[in-house]
Amino acid sequence: MPINAVCEATGYKKPTIYEWMRDGKFPRPIKNGRSVRWPSNEVDAWIKERITSCPRSGQQ
Repeated sequence: MPINAVCEATGYKKPTIYEWMRDGKFPRPIKNGRSVRWPSNEVDAWIKERITSCPRSGQQ
């Protein structure tokens, strides 16, 4: 996935994604020549993990 697709899938902007990568909180991309791409399965897993670890509204 290119960075634009990652931003669209996560709902976060590019600077946030790169900050989280530096902090080890987001999957790192794979470099292919001059471009970088994120494996969609890793981004999907990150999104699912965030959803499952988020406290549900109204549940305590």
